[in-house]
Amino acid sequence: MSIDLKPTAEIITAPDYILQNFEASDRIAILVRSRERGETLQRITTAKNAASQDFQEWLKHKNLASDVYISMNTLKPDAQGRTKDDIETIRHLYLDIDRNGPLALEAMENSGLVPRPNYVLETSPEKYQVVWKVEGVAQDQAEALQRAMVREFGGDPAATDSTRVLRLPNFLNRKYDTEHTVRAEAGATQTYHLDDFRLRTDPQDDQRSYRPPQTGPPVPRTELTQSERDWAFAKRALARGDDPDEVTRRIADYRAEEKHPNYARYTVQKAQAALRAGTPQRRDGTPDTTPIEPAREP
Repeated sequence: MSIDLKPTAEIITAPDYILQNFEASDRIAILVRSRERGETLQRITTAKNAASQDFQEWLKHKNLASDVYISMNTLKPDAQGRTKDDIETIRHLYLDIDRNGPLALEAMENSGLVPRPNYVLETSPEKYQVVWKVEGVAQDQAEALQRAMVREFGGDPAATDSTRVLRLPNFLNRKYDTEHTVRAEAGATQTYHLDDFRLRTDPQDDQRSYRPPQTGPPVPRTELTQSERDWAFAKRALARGDDPDEVTRRIADYRAEEKHPNYARYTVQKAQAALRAGTPQRRDGTPDTTPIEPAREP
């Protein structure tokens, strides 16, 4: 595998990127998010329409004040949203490298654990999104592999969900004070399969196979809510020394369309208070008996 982000003569346009990654009739989601105004627009359409001139002109207009994203897996014909139940086919595996980017890319290249990526997007200086085209991969397998890649190479644990949206090339990243044009570097042309990835996935990566250790009488296991996972993620991240603002951002990015804008900050503040008190608590202040380890990253 070789990852090379040196400038090339060919610039991958947004329409080319869409049509190289999807069939024309595939239904995908395009997301436009204004952080300043706290507004998010989502359009579910075909890849052909998303790549059309009219649609691209609309995205360029929105990009004057908003960020532009694309879903990486296809949606069912009747999907009205972008939930896990709406996913029809896993088309990609991906890794969002939000720190130590060059070192992470080098480690990936030398590991022998993953094949050469199809695309590496530079989303801002030394921050990358790595994309592999795949087929025959189930949703739970994709998410387990993506969590394994985060553990192995680093990256954003919030970007392991199959419903995740990533950056669209040639649009401005307006997340930071300095704007940055997202650039895509093309790599491999083949489509990969499950056995091309040699990463070990831990049992907790597959939620179906996890059973928490029991020290007393057996108790019925209840499914963790997403809010409980957010809460566990915040506690774990803060306990290992992650910056509270970064933890807030990760939760907010993942939950932007589902929760009040202050939800992420409130979750982190309550987690900080619980850690300072030294007593595990739930978000409502009651004792927290949820085991932290199995809680999946948001």
